[in-house]
Amino acid sequence: MAPSWTPDQKGVKVQIVDVFALRLATGYEKDPTGRLLLQSEESVAQGRTWSLAKACQLVRNDAQPHRWVVLHRHKKAWGLFWAGGGLDLSRDQLAKLLEPASPRAIVPATPEALLRLVLEFDEPDLDSVDKDKSGYQRKKRKSIAAQTSFPWRAVAITSLVWLSVTTLASIFTAVKMGQQEAQIRKLLIEYSRVK
Repeated sequence: MAPSWTPDQKGVKVQIVDVFALRLATGYEKDPTGRLLLQSEESVAQGRTWSLAKACQLVRNDAQPHRWVVLHRHKKAWGLFWAGGGLDLSRDQLAKLLEPASPRAIVPATPEALLRLVLEFDEPDLDSVDKDKSGYQRKKRKSIAAQTSFPWRAVAITSLVWLSVTTLASIFTAVKMGQQEAQIRKLLIEYSRVK
């Protein structure tokens, strides 16, 4: 564990990706020698979500730690990883770390393979992320969210009030102008009779 990580960072929801087989870790078991073996499936929906601290621990203790990448469970992170070149970079870096005799089984990163992998991707609920945090951190997050959303609410309410006031003023002005036009016509009619 990096000592500079905060508790918030350790609790971030992540998934473990086998970058060579394009599969996600779904669990783990131990081999007869006691080494940890991560199990994997082909779909993000089948992949298990862990906290960052637990995922790093599992990857470190796996029999083949250089096959796995820990990836934040967020659409932007996945987009950067797949479309931004993160997959190719990870494959290159991890292939250098692997022993030449170890099997790699590299699945080509075709658009079809990536689409099949992320087809059922959905981000975790904020509620499930909040369950890992203390009550103080949860209240702090809600407080910050309330502060950041308050100006938008105030702007919307103020705009609605001003829109209502200007609409009523326009209607009032139109009615008064109609009354004045009627009075002017009435005066013109009386003036024309007097002549």
